[in-house]
Amino acid sequence: MESINLLQRKLAEYTTSLYNEKFLDEQFIQLQQLADESNPDFVVEVVSLFFEDSERLLNELTKALNQPNVDFKKVDAHVHQLKGSSSSIGAQRVQRMCIAFRNYCEQQIVEGCLKCLQQVKNEYTLVKNKLETLFKLEKQLVDAGGSLPVV
Repeated sequence: MESINLLQRKLAEYTTSLYNEKFLDEQFIQLQQLADESNPDFVVEVVSLFFEDSERLLNELTKALNQPNVDFKKVDAHVHQLKGSSSSIGAQRVQRMCIAFRNYCEQQIVEGCLKCLQQVKNEYTLVKNKLETLFKLEKQLVDAGGSLPVV
């Protein structure tokens, strides 16, 4: 079993990389600050809801953009919702891709929307994997008897 100090260092370095690589922004820190002893799994629960909601929205976007007559208002509404939920957990790269996506919706350019959808899916998958890794590192630290850093 790795020492607590090593696990704390790995967690700190990994967390720093998420901010440096712009996967997360200060909104994620604010989310972490809302967790307390009465609800220590708050962040994991909120992020899990984000994952569920995002996957539903990405499926809806895929269906909407594969229609013969694309309803750009519907597509834009889904992208707006995804932008908001990604912003609320600090998923910065997903949120920024949604901004570009909305521009293509406004201009009603199907090819641009499809390209953005693929990029949003890629960014979503990346941030999901990064956050799952973060939560595993946090669990390893706690299971080893360490405590999570106070944000």
